[in-house]
Amino acid sequence: MVPRLPRKQLIVVGAGFAGLTLVKALDHLPLDILVVDTHNYHLFQPLLYQVATAALSPADIAYPIRRIFRAQANVTVALGTVERIDLAARQVGSGRVSVDFDYLAVCVGATHSYFGHEPAWGQRAPGLKTLDDATEIRRRLLLAFEEAELEEDEAARRAKLTFVIVGGGPTGVELAGALREIAADELQKDFRYIDTGTSRIILVQGAERLLPQFPPTLGEQATVNALGTL
Repeated sequence: MVPRLPRKQLIVVGAGFAGLTLVKALDHLPLDILVVDTHNYHLFQPLLYQVATAALSPADIAYPIRRIFRAQANVTVALGTVERIDLAARQVGSGRVSVDFDYLAVCVGATHSYFGHEPAWGQRAPGLKTLDDATEIRRRLLLAFEEAELEEDEAARRAKLTFVIVGGGPTGVELAGALREIAADELQKDFRYIDTGTSRIILVQGAERLLPQFPPTLGEQATVNALGTL
């Protein structure tokens, strides 16, 4: 009888789009895969702006990681945070616990930049990368309308109905458009003393045009739409 060789172990840190795509591509291989994430859900980040503008609830864009891999026999899911990586020893660890690996994939994604001004800017202007970010932005947006409804000073009311979004990439453009839409339509039905349609949405972009990651025609069209509605 030929002895059975031990299976190799792959640890995937992060269950975002990259981590999920990698693990799914390795189905049916003689490989044991451990997926580690700080959350027990996969987040569909492209729709975070809709949570931030109260169009969707957080549960609409979060799906349990264990359910995603329930039929993939070579996958184990662990909730946790990897605090250290020892490449020489081929181990990842958290606290006093260390786990060996043969292969390691770090798929933790990216975060926003405050150009060296964190945490001061972060307190005033939350980014939009997580569910916590989205619910915090939603809280601030809705609270601004509530405060404007009770504000008697016209200048102060205008200030509360002015929103500045920094970054003209896909997220910034989508957030600005969604905010303009709910302010001009949905929210107006709920308030008595303010015209939410007069809200000012200011989209600030440091690059030469909106949507610099996309073809120029799309950036030009987004600019035309923004000038007409924001």
